[in-house]
Amino acid sequence: MHGILWGGVIAAGLASAGLPAGSAQADDVEALVASIKAATVRFEDVNAALAEGYVPDPSGECVSAAAHGLPAELGGMGIHYLRPDLLGLTVTAPRVDGTGTHTDFMNPAILLYEPQADGSLVLVGVENLVFRKAWEAAGHGAPPTLAGRRWDYMVDDPDTPAEEAHHFEPHYDQHVWFRDNPNGNLEPFNPSVTCNSWNA
Repeated sequence: MHGILWGGVIAAGLASAGLPAGSAQADDVEALVASIKAATVRFEDVNAALAEGYVPDPSGECVSAAAHGLPAELGGMGIHYLRPDLLGLTVTAPRVDGTGTHTDFMNPAILLYEPQADGSLVLVGVENLVFRKAWEAAGHGAPPTLAGRRWDYMVDDPDTPAEEAHHFEPHYDQHVWFRDNPNGNLEPFNPSVTCNSWNA
């Protein structure tokens, strides 16, 4: 991530991470993913997303694990389209911060698109992100969860050269992948999603 970022929000997936196929929990997650996909199907047309207030991540980045110093086999996240109002964004520099505590995946704060060779975008998942300070101020004593999975916590470590929180203040985020993720549809990166066709 570089410059003033709203994006680089590492979006992630939501399948049955580590759950055996056919288990009751895996089936529940599969049903949840299907219901979220049905609720957001209109956003398969990116123009519908723009009309409802989503904006492309101003960083212009198509997020991949390799670009962030992680193993390339983890895959990608794609391009993030954000709803600033649902994220409650208040500042974008020096770190993105906000008051967002939005957790409704039927009306997600972030849409994830994979760029195609013809220049089009394919909706591959959704994400929500809440800022830790705002989440705790709202009276929550524990991180948010989805389908029994605790959301990923991201905070930068100033003692490392990496930017672990992607220029965001400490936050929790959770991804839900519509495209099958072999590592689990609730994991941050998806090996089935690539940025190979992205031309920023």
